[in-house]
Amino acid sequence: MKKIFLLAIVSVHFLACNSKNTKMESKEVAKDSVATVTKSEERNTISVYEGLLPCADCSGIETVLKINLKTNEFELSSIYKGKSPEKEFTEKGKLNTERGLENDPDGTIYVLNWDQPTEKQIYYGYYSARPETIYFLDRDKKIIKSKLNYALQLKK
Repeated sequence: MKKIFLLAIVSVHFLACNSKNTKMESKEVAKDSVATVTKSEERNTISVYEGLLPCADCSGIETVLKINLKTNEFELSSIYKGKSPEKEFTEKGKLNTERGLENDPDGTIYVLNWDQPTEKQIYYGYYSARPETIYFLDRDKKIIKSKLNYALQLKK
């Protein structure tokens, strides 16, 4: 009887030790996974879109939009081409994201200056199937229907 009892205690202790080792191993694996995801996310948190948008009184607006999803900030640089002298305008601020672009419920809209009055807000968005192309949107957060190019392309 003592042998069975002792065997039972040794078995429970052995299982408990193995359980702790498994838990420690899974914590280490989880920690490594988080580190990998974090490094990967850091690389993917800043997106840079570039393109030439239409301009009423110049040859085009060279536009660079940098979006940092980690800090929810943006930087928008615009150079009015064909103007003398060409001036660069840079705007920085906070951004917010919204789900749904027109008929695409998984599309994304970036609201630049979301913490400002509506007249200072700028809207860009992309379809979920084509995140590499981001469109300058009108005040109603709709893609501008035109033969002119109101799109920027993902560069980084």
